[in-house]
Amino acid sequence: METISIVGGGIAGLALAACLDEDRFEVTVIEKRPELPVVGTVLAMWPNAQRALAEVGVLDKARAVSPVIGSGSIRDAAGEPWITVNGGDMFGVSRIDLLRLLGASVPQSVSRITRRVDAVPSGADIVVGADGVHSAVRRGIWGGRTAARLTPYLAVRGVLPAPVNPADVGEYWGRGDLFGLANAAGGTNWYASYRSDLGPAGIDVASTLEEARHHFAQHAPAIRSVLAAATPELSLAQRIWTTPPLASYVRGNAVLVGDAAHAMTPNLGRGACESLVDAVTLAGLLNTRPVGEALRSYDRRRRLRTQALSLASAALMKVALADAAQPFRDRLLNLARRRNGRAAVVSGPAG
Repeated sequence: METISIVGGGIAGLALAACLDEDRFEVTVIEKRPELPVVGTVLAMWPNAQRALAEVGVLDKARAVSPVIGSGSIRDAAGEPWITVNGGDMFGVSRIDLLRLLGASVPQSVSRITRRVDAVPSGADIVVGADGVHSAVRRGIWGGRTAARLTPYLAVRGVLPAPVNPADVGEYWGRGDLFGLANAAGGTNWYASYRSDLGPAGIDVASTLEEARHHFAQHAPAIRSVLAAATPELSLAQRIWTTPPLASYVRGNAVLVGDAAHAMTPNLGRGACESLVDAVTLAGLLNTRPVGEALRSYDRRRRLRTQALSLASAALMKVALADAAQPFRDRLLNLARRRNGRAAVVSGPAG
C-alpha cells in the first residue's frame, strides 16, 4: 500500500481522507486542533461544492441541518437595494456542522495524529498540504516567496440566535466597508469587512466588536441592531490573508489543496467550496490512476480555475470595498436601479 500524509484536518483534509481508497492507501491525517470550532459561521455551498459533498456522501445530511440561502440584495450603506440575487438551491452550512459531517465520514482505517506541523513530514509516498493559508508544507517545499500575503482588511463574523429579517438579507456596501446578513440554522449569520490596523495576530474580539460598532454607527438600522446584539463568544475577528499564485500545485511527491494552494478573499464565498472540489478531484484521480499521472492531472484541472476565481474574488473586493471610488460606484448602481424602476434581479449561480 502507498502511504499518504495529509497535513491539516480542516475541510479539504477531511474530505480528502474520506474519499481516498482505503484498500490502496494508508492514510494519516495530522491535525493541530482536532476539536470543532466554537463559532459556527456559515459557508455558502455553491452547486460545485454540493456535487463534492455528494461524492463524500454527506450532501443530504448537510442540507438537513442547513437553511436555504434564498434571495438577498446588494445594498447601499443605508440599506436601499441595488441588485437582488436569487440563490437558487444554494444553502448555508455551519462550519461546525460541515467539519463534523466530514470527520464522521473518515474511515476508521485512517490514522489521525494531533500535533503542530512546522516542517514537512518525511517518509510518506505522498504529502498533501491541506494546512491553510499559512501552510508549512507550501513554505517548506515551495519556498519563502510563497508566504501568505496580508491584505489591509479585517474580517469580523458571527452568529446570533435571533432569526434574520428576510427584508434585511444581503450585503451592504459603504465607503471602504461591507456588511452581510444571511440565514443561519436557528438564527442569523453576519459578517463585516473594512480596513483596520488591528493584528495581524492576537486580535481581541471584544475590542473589535466595539470598533465595528463605531465604524458602522451611521449605517442601516439592521446593521446597528446586529452589532448591538453581537457577543465575543459567538464572533470571530481576523485579518484577511491570501496566497500568491503558484506555477504548480504539485512539486515532486507533494501536492497542495484548499487554502494552502489558493486562499482567496471571501467576497465570492468560494473558499470552502473550492477546497471540497480540490479534495474530491484529487481523491478520484489518485484512486484510479498512477500517482504521478494523478498529481499532474489534478494540477491541470484545478490550478487555473482556482486562480481565476481568486482573481475574480479580489476584483469584487475592490468594488465592494471601494473607498475613493465609492461615489462613482454608487452613482452607477443607482443609475441602474432608476432605469429598472427597482433593484435588478439576478438568477442563482450555476457553477
